Amino acid sequence: MISYEPLWKTMQERHVTTYSLIHKHNFSPYTITNLKRNKSITMNTLEKLCRILECTADNVVEFIDDDC
Repeated sequence: MISYEPLWKTMQERHVTTYSLIHKHNFSPYTITNLKRNKSITMNTLEKLCRILECTADNVVEFIDDDC
């Protein structure tokens, strides 16, 4: 299972809001909804988030074993 819990923590630490992702960085609201629902995103989106937040992929997404 995909979890974007690290993303929300990183955004809070960097003072970046979903509003700024949509209005300043041109993310679609649909992409934000996918993130909130732990749905898949493209590698381009992941790269863009990492550049904006000045972080690595593990600060955005984590993979959780479904068997837990």
